[in-house]
Amino acid sequence: MDKKAGNVRNQDINPCIEESDASQKCLNAYNYDKSMCSAYFQRYKSCRKYWHNIMLQRRRDGVKPDMPTAAERQEMLATVGGKPY
Repeated sequence: MDKKAGNVRNQDINPCIEESDASQKCLNAYNYDKSMCSAYFQRYKSCRKYWHNIMLQRRRDGVKPDMPTAAERQEMLATVGGKPY
């Protein structure tokens, strides 16, 4: 597995693995009919946008690493009462 493919599956780097897997599973279930999976795609898109904004804010604030670790993200989501997307 190349380095980039490994990063996609790394929970500390990619906060939207769950949403990505769900959209892929939907595509497989509906024989790659994208029109049947638009809700999954929108959820993934919202997830990426949410965490991208968090990453940008952390960069502005000088917090390292830019993307919170998986454990930090769980704590952040718990404080807001679940996934806001």
